[in-house]
Parts: sequence; structure tokens; C-alpha cells
Amino acid sequence: MRVEIHQTPEAAEAYAVIYTAQLTPEIRRAATLLEEEASQRVVTASDNGRIVVLQPDEIFLIRVEREKTMIYTEKNAYISKKRLYELETVLGNGFLRISKSAAVNLRQLRCVEPSLGGLMLLVLKNGCKEYISRSYLPAFKRYLGL
Repeated sequence: MRVEIHQTPEAAEAYAVIYTAQLTPEIRRAATLLEEEASQRVVTASDNGRIVVLQPDEIFLIRVEREKTMIYTEKNAYISKKRLYELETVLGNGFLRISKSAAVNLRQLRCVEPSLGGLMLLVLKNGCKEYISRSYLPAFKRYLGL
């Protein structure tokens, strides 16, 4: 694949155009990689009056607790002013809603354990545990390829 990069002051935002005769897996991977890089955004949260800037890969779990949106990282928990659905939009791919009040970073998943009543328990790499509700289970199974 040939790659050209043109720098121009008229471009307000970087964009990519791919010319190809055939849509191959290589072209799809390149486009996906570009889209994922462009969608990497930061999330801000508060911690005792401080504003903390978090990268998507640092976030393990987002959960609504007592009407507050909590963001869990490897060792800390932070409060976000944004609602769960707003954070899902910002974080995009790699995060999956598992209940009305929680979303997880699928890259931080350690294991899945079956539970009573058709529920499944997710265990994250930081030790956090969260149940997947039945209505969100089909999307999670598709992610696992089940």
C-alpha cells in the first residue's frame, strides 16, 4: 500500500481519504485504526476538588451510584459530572453497557462467571465485579463470539 501525507494550513481538522480498487482486509484494518485513533478522547472526573484527566484505557468500570456517575480505574474511583450515556458516546468502541447503571471497558475484563437466574458476573482486572443484566447479555455474548 502506498501512503501519501499532505500538510496544508487550510485543513482545520486532519482527515484521511483512501483510494482503492477493492476493499481488502488490509484496507479495513487501516481505516479502523485511523478511526480508533481519532476517537481516542480524554474523560475528566473529580477527586476531592481536583480535576483528573483519564485516558479511555485507564478506565475499568463506569457505574451510577446514588445518582452519581462513578469512574473506576485500577486503584481509584472518581466522580464524573457526565451521565453514563454521555461517557459511552465519548469513549465509543471498547466499552459496553452491561446494565442500566453500568458500562465496562472490555479490554479490562479478567473473567466471566455464571450466576443464579441467568445472570453473569464480570470480574475486571482491578478486582471490580459487576453483573450483566439479562437484557444486555446478548450483546455481550456476541462480543465473546458465543
